Amino acid sequence: MTSLAAWPYPRWVAHRGAGKLAPENTMAAFRLGASYGYRMFECDAKLSQDGVLFLMHDSDLQRTTNGQGIGGERSMGELAQLDAGAWHSRAFAGENLPTLEALARWCIANHLFLNVEIKPTEGQEEATGRATGELMNRLWPKDAVAPLFTSFKPDSLRGARATAPEIPRGLLVHAFADGTGEAELQTALELGCVAMVLNHGLWTAEYVQRVHAQGLRCSSYTVNDEVEAKRLLDIGTDCIITDRVDLFSPAA
Repeated sequence: MTSLAAWPYPRWVAHRGAGKLAPENTMAAFRLGASYGYRMFECDAKLSQDGVLFLMHDSDLQRTTNGQGIGGERSMGELAQLDAGAWHSRAFAGENLPTLEALARWCIANHLFLNVEIKPTEGQEEATGRATGELMNRLWPKDAVAPLFTSFKPDSLRGARATAPEIPRGLLVHAFADGTGEAELQTALELGCVAMVLNHGLWTAEYVQRVHAQGLRCSSYTVNDEVEAKRLLDIGTDCIITDRVDLFSPAA
């Protein structure tokens, strides 16, 4: 059995800052998640038209801002003027779309852990990964625990590996292509990943054992149910990403 990859991260990760309690991927959300005691945060990063990494999940602006169209086709100057909070509730009206650099600097200042999901606009997979690696190489202190890069897009992880080979990577998987998970495991190994981050329902005790046997860690998204969280802990997974920062104690 291969020795397990180092895993210096907390077991519990706050999804997009504070789950559903605040507008996702805004600084208000990360601050709220921290107020619940969370020490590690997942965010979504994509490239603006002028090459700035900003935080947003969807390609289209409509769901989480007052803008229209593809976010990656706008300059950061245009994106910064959008309201990314009013869609959630009046209390958050006026929140803007942060840059990944702003979030990283906040995490560094507060000694927090970061999981950057590289979420590229279509056609920008490798470029977004390369830019994410370059930014974190420049910003993140070498004596601190490195951020974790994850993506559903192998090309994004290849791009991150090209510019920041020392920063650990995890492969996100929504569904197994053939039902066994073997192809996805081999992809993760080829990419030099330290973890697989699966849709939580894909994990079984047997698959956890297979992944651990290859030296990789096991993480799950997005777990909001106590029964499912207990199942995942009982079968030996290493990390849980949750929206329910108000339900799960990150100290557990």
